[in-house]
Amino acid sequence: MVNTKVDLRFHIETADWINDDIKTRLFKEHRTKINKEGYLVIRSDKTRSQQLNLADAMERLRSMIRELIEPKEEISEETLEKHRRRKEKAVRERLFEKRHRSQVKLDRQAPAVDF
Repeated sequence: MVNTKVDLRFHIETADWINDDIKTRLFKEHRTKINKEGYLVIRSDKTRSQQLNLADAMERLRSMIRELIEPKEEISEETLEKHRRRKEKAVRERLFEKRHRSQVKLDRQAPAVDF
């Protein structure tokens, strides 16, 4: 049996090619993946190849940093309102379908006989 799991350890403090703002955001957003020594640990065991797992771990590190470098898009109030209305409509439709389905099942039952 061959061990193909990869543990990529990246020491954030000594990375001089990353500015301090990105470093602090890395510490803040990925604090559960950082050990006591200050290493960001990324594990990968997706494939049965150690090289592919290393490539996967490196790509995940790159995407973490890229995500912090690129500014997040601001969501407009109009878009938020559209999302809220769609959600409300979906909830109303779901409840309507539940009531309709419940009524169908009630209609199938034999009438109750009272003595």
